[in-house]
Amino acid sequence: MKKKIKAILDCDPGHDDALAILVASASSRLNLAGITVVAGNQTLDNTVNNTLKIVELAEIDTAVYAGYGKPLIRELTTAPEVHGESGLDGPILPDPGTAAADRHAVRFIIDTVRQSEQKITLIPTGPLTNIAAALLGAPDIHDKIEQICFMGGAARGGNWSPAAEFNILVDPEAAAFVMQTDIPKTMIGLDVTRKALLYPEDIEKIKNLGNPVARVAGELLEYYLQYHLEKKKMPGCPLHDPLAVAAVLEPDIISSRPYAVKVETAGRHTTGSTVVDFDGDRFGRPNVNVALEVDRERFVELVLESLHSYKS
Repeated sequence: MKKKIKAILDCDPGHDDALAILVASASSRLNLAGITVVAGNQTLDNTVNNTLKIVELAEIDTAVYAGYGKPLIRELTTAPEVHGESGLDGPILPDPGTAAADRHAVRFIIDTVRQSEQKITLIPTGPLTNIAAALLGAPDIHDKIEQICFMGGAARGGNWSPAAEFNILVDPEAAAFVMQTDIPKTMIGLDVTRKALLYPEDIEKIKNLGNPVARVAGELLEYYLQYHLEKKKMPGCPLHDPLAVAAVLEPDIISSRPYAVKVETAGRHTTGSTVVDFDGDRFGRPNVNVALEVDRERFVELVLESLHSYKS
């Protein structure tokens, strides 16, 4: 029997982050040590509140830790156009009855990695502020991290600017630092997440799974879908963040190749761009496994299986 993967999910809910929490928590292959939260899709107050709502909805027995409320250097950019003013608009969820743990998210990450006998996998699905702060503050933990499988970036193009994906653009300095570490990294970028679409019929299947968690997840996805149908003219909504979780649970869901990747922090039009050295002779040795293809059918099946596992 394979040993469970011990992981920390770092997120900024966000509709797709909410689904990432549900997929991660449902898996029998994952030992989720904690959920850490960063500002990104919305302010930290909102992203923490949204995380607690999802944790309580699904009766997830995992503590939540609040982290950074702004990027390392820059002012915060949020995404109300996509996720609404709360960061999780759509169905009205009850206010959480619990609060985040007292410990700061970065302190939790450092302590957990240091004290663990098993190497820890980090799964960031928001800006990399908390992750960079932990790695900067505790260089001794680098060797105790199995991998960082992050949602962010793109080998080509962006979604928040012509050149940059949102998570990287929000805190490019944090991303640049994480990229230069020797920790194994997998970039789950727009190249694959835009192929990991949920179509309206997939969302109907989720709503009809027969449990309250799946029903709420389906309603959240309906809200998220409308933005992509109307504003992006896409036939479905990309599940960016759950794909990072899925790639940890079932690595064969994605196909990746090692490349040297740098993050642009000073471009006039290209700040936040993840620049991939496809030729292999510009930036030195590869430092990131860049995901380029995804098995969409298996990914959707995994999401459905995960949501089906919650109580009826």
